[in-house]
Amino acid sequence: MALVATDVDLKCYHCGLPCEDAIWLEEKSFCCYGCKTVFEILNENDLCEYYSFDQTPGISLRRVSEESYSYLDEPAVRKKLMEFDSASFARVRFYVPAIHCVSCIWLLENLQRLNKGILRSEVNFAGKTVEIDFNPAEITPGKLALLLASLGYVPQISLGGEKKRSPSILITRLAVAGFAFGNIMLLSFPEYLGLDDSDKTLRALFSFLNIVLAVPVIIFSARDYFVNAWKSFLQKQVNIDVPIATGLLALFSRSVYDILTHNGPGYLDSFTGLVFFLLIGRWFQSMTYESLAFDRDYKSYFPLAVQKLNGMDWVSVIIHDVEIGDRIRIRNSEIVPADSNLLSEKACIDYSFVTGESKPVSATRGEMVYAGGRLIGQPIELVVIKKISQGQLTSLWNNPVFQKPDGWGYRKMIDRAAKWFTLAVMVLAFVTTVVWYVYDPSRAWLVLTSVLIVACPCALALAAPFTYGTMLRVFGRNHLYLKNADVIERMASVDAIVFDKTGTVTYTKGPQVHFEGEMGDVETAWVKTLTSYSTHPLSNLITRSIHLTSEGPVQAFKECPGRGIEGLIEGHLIKLGSGAYVGFHQKVNPQATFVFVSIDGQIKGYFSIALAIRKNLRQMILRLGKRSLALLSGDHETDRAAMSALF
Repeated sequence: MALVATDVDLKCYHCGLPCEDAIWLEEKSFCCYGCKTVFEILNENDLCEYYSFDQTPGISLRRVSEESYSYLDEPAVRKKLMEFDSASFARVRFYVPAIHCVSCIWLLENLQRLNKGILRSEVNFAGKTVEIDFNPAEITPGKLALLLASLGYVPQISLGGEKKRSPSILITRLAVAGFAFGNIMLLSFPEYLGLDDSDKTLRALFSFLNIVLAVPVIIFSARDYFVNAWKSFLQKQVNIDVPIATGLLALFSRSVYDILTHNGPGYLDSFTGLVFFLLIGRWFQSMTYESLAFDRDYKSYFPLAVQKLNGMDWVSVIIHDVEIGDRIRIRNSEIVPADSNLLSEKACIDYSFVTGESKPVSATRGEMVYAGGRLIGQPIELVVIKKISQGQLTSLWNNPVFQKPDGWGYRKMIDRAAKWFTLAVMVLAFVTTVVWYVYDPSRAWLVLTSVLIVACPCALALAAPFTYGTMLRVFGRNHLYLKNADVIERMASVDAIVFDKTGTVTYTKGPQVHFEGEMGDVETAWVKTLTSYSTHPLSNLITRSIHLTSEGPVQAFKECPGRGIEGLIEGHLIKLGSGAYVGFHQKVNPQATFVFVSIDGQIKGYFSIALAIRKNLRQMILRLGKRSLALLSGDHETDRAAMSALF
């Protein structure tokens, strides 16, 4: 056995993350066995050129289960997944969010050097997808996904299918407007350059061609502005589309009138160009929403398939085929897809995805296990009592509190301004038209259309989508995601802020772990080795908190869900878990989180685990001091004093 005290400033050779307890290979430090394994895979296949494209280009990967993607090989799932499938050739496309640099592209396009069953792989960097051609006789889709995951490029596979793309109708309208805009500008060059217009026939032909090109723009490309303006009239409201539609109609009508009456070439280049740039703004905002990928719903987090008892055999079935009364089996770290009753003796369930609370919940035979809970520990068997569409997770997702009424009693600033702006423009246009009709009737039409055209608030309509889209991207880079751009404007009127505790005020990934008791370095290293064999969140926290390592193997490892773990290291029995499990019978605070340690039956002490408060939170609260602040939490009373002091 060897003890190694590592330097916390060490960086992983593969992914670049700090090494809390470094694993060494060829004088290179790795943060975990996953990164070390990836390096070994690349080294064995002469692919270490991967590291020459960028410093620490890899992605950290702590644990990949051999059975994580076996369900992809089931016929029903495979049929939905494959783009082409035959006996000797198949093609599949995986969405891989971890693709981020040129080294990722290089590695993923050299997969054929890692497995001879892979024929070709091609990366779409913008879409973060990798298309793989392979021989089904030599490698399966499940093995392909496992290979990607083992390299750190975990494929994201969900029931929702591929990411939604920008609406094709918007792209088509933009293309029509752009085509017309470009060609009308070409046909208008004589007017731009002030060339000799002695050939009246050619000039008239170009002008009529401009009308032909502009008609699809006003009928098709600009349709939404006119439809929205009409709907606002029906609702007895005025939004920004009303003056825009009025200006576009005036610009088109004036241009057609001038051309037909031979008074001039019109302004159809300006008309089509204006529609083109307005649609670019809408397209930019739609692309922003797409990049944030808010098209996922609760079903995206369910497994594609689950093991179901069919007669005497366990078979994998698509999740939609699970019915009430079916007996299913859930393995460690898998999510329960439907509300079910527990058939096994005990289970430890992590409901943090549903409730936000990180502390696992114990369940015994006959108790209900809710959809969305993640199993921690050994496999369990369940009997389904509700279909997926009737489960607890579904009811949370569809809760009426998340379904605000249209408008939510709020009108955007741009629409509030549009009401008075439109009224002022209409009054001004009417007054000036009447005055000029009395003074010079021949110029009344010119004045009316000029006012409506010049006063069109197109700049505001152009600025709004670009502003909202840019703000969404800025927020996204800082990990603040909004499903509705209108929220950006509403933020300015917020006068009260209510915080949740777990995962918001506290930081669930970096809790504070302290050991109280007497334990030597060798014994502490044993504890770390033992906890590293467990997938329980508390075990993982203890593992990361200890900066000593031991090479001694664990024998007779045993994990009792809801109670603790134990194992033999160098002949010493080590147990971690609840007080009753390790033999500690004194009273402790039942609301706090303690993990007790005993070695060879002797109590050594306990680990106390407290969630860490996010860095700089106090300064942020001081900056928000002008607003009313509050904290709501369904958690226990342990942290009340700390939270009261903070708020």
